Amino acid sequence: MNQRYYSLDVFRGATVALMILVNNPGSWDHIFPPLDHAQWHGCTPTDLVFPFFLFAVGNAMAFVMPRFEQKGTAFFLQKVIKRTLLIFIIGLFLNWSPFIKWQDNHLVGKAWENLRIFGVLQRIALCYFFASLMVYFLKAKKAFIAACLLLLVYWLLCWCLGSPADPYSLSGWFGTKKDIAIIGLTHMYKGEGVPFDPEGLMSLFAAIVQVVFGFLVGQYIQQKGKSFEMLSHLFVAGTVLIAVGFCWDMAFPINKKIWTSSYTLYTTGLAILTLSMLIFLVEFKQVKGAWSRFFDVFGKNPLFIFVLSGFLPRVLALIRINDHIGSNGRPVYLSPFGWFYEHICAPVSNLHIRSFIITNDPRIGSLFYALCMIAFYWSIVYLLDKKKIYIKV
Repeated sequence: MNQRYYSLDVFRGATVALMILVNNPGSWDHIFPPLDHAQWHGCTPTDLVFPFFLFAVGNAMAFVMPRFEQKGTAFFLQKVIKRTLLIFIIGLFLNWSPFIKWQDNHLVGKAWENLRIFGVLQRIALCYFFASLMVYFLKAKKAFIAACLLLLVYWLLCWCLGSPADPYSLSGWFGTKKDIAIIGLTHMYKGEGVPFDPEGLMSLFAAIVQVVFGFLVGQYIQQKGKSFEMLSHLFVAGTVLIAVGFCWDMAFPINKKIWTSSYTLYTTGLAILTLSMLIFLVEFKQVKGAWSRFFDVFGKNPLFIFVLSGFLPRVLALIRINDHIGSNGRPVYLSPFGWFYEHICAPVSNLHIRSFIITNDPRIGSLFYALCMIAFYWSIVYLLDKKKIYIKV
């Protein structure tokens, strides 16, 4: 019951590393398709990152829940509410940071009226909170039934309350009007060209289930121990969920931005298969080494390094380096990270040796920058791990 699963640490760390990779391209205009989100329906490798992380949150929950149950409901609620609030507030802080911005060559404060309320960390906080309540008070079997009902209820809401023409489109999805009414238009994400928040309240239903399923898998792994029976059952479960997700996709399309129920099943199935393969390699075959240690250190400080990777570029953007004079006769300023991309990484896209063109694709320089960012943030978590410093909420 208390066996250590190093493969779970590697899984969590690899998810965090991939999250940093896809969130830090050199240029958002130059991204290879697998490292970009699906425009609407569909699923790319990048669309697996967030659900995999929520699944890992559920895995971790399975290992601490027995201690919560031993110490009683009051202790459980205190811990869960405190952690939920802290993660949510950190997400809000990240959205607002660095609190000032450049405007007409002057630094001005960022107005609260335009602050986006929700985001990745806020979704993690809310999913953790509701999933914790479900598994603590309902226990495993009833939590599974409740999770399945949530998926069906969400589908029913999308179908009945959405536009009759296309209830699963950007303009037809029911959740946008509800989110605007609850959150407020000025606090919404507008990256789709219209007010629409992919981490809003109405798309939360199926995301909560992702954590519940992660918990159930983590609990099952503990109960069965390191056995081939456990491993084979996980492979079967993952395959079944992928198949069901694909079947449901024909009626309720796989879509990350509105976090459809089919998307939850499909990505959970892939997460289970990925974790199963890691368990087989790491726990059964003892295939460990530099590759596993590389991901492991990310998994030991996941929240800290994710926040840092979002906060640091914003702070450094306040530092303006006068790089050159633009075509309009005005100086062009770059941040330190921007200067690094333009002068170190972007030239990699156009390497020539004599008359031979080695590379001629701006996406290569953008990817090289992202890999440099991975190496940079890895060095930070590596040093923290060496000093046994683990920053947890």
